[in-house]
Amino acid sequence: MAVHIRRADYYYVMVKDRPGEAYRLLSLLAQQGVELLAFSAVPLGGEATQLVLFPADTSLFMKAAGMAGLNAAGPQHAFLITGDDQLGAFAEIHRKLAEAQINVFSSSGVTDDRGGFGYLIHLRPEDYERAAKVLER
Repeated sequence: MAVHIRRADYYYVMVKDRPGEAYRLLSLLAQQGVELLAFSAVPLGGEATQLVLFPADTSLFMKAAGMAGLNAAGPQHAFLITGDDQLGAFAEIHRKLAEAQINVFSSSGVTDDRGGFGYLIHLRPEDYERAAKVLER
């Protein structure tokens, strides 16, 4: 199985839970040339949503965020794992981490219709470097 492990920084931005808020932010970043590796939106209840942004270039992202007056919290660190999809691909990644006694804090994965997968893995900061050694072998 061909797998690519990439260290990825991510940032949180809080927005009002209203139609068009994610569009406004994503459009603004695109206009500034910010490429995103991944994106998610998590409702926090009430009137707030947390946007989680994984920029390809963190310095360009921070510059664009500053120009737009965004309060971007981070960076936090995760792994973006991509590869050829096959039965058990996610399980194999978790097996390696479990054998090293590393707990996955949260994760999110998708497959595509072209035979590939993408998987974001979030770990506690104290486990990040150790997980990198396990995953990058």
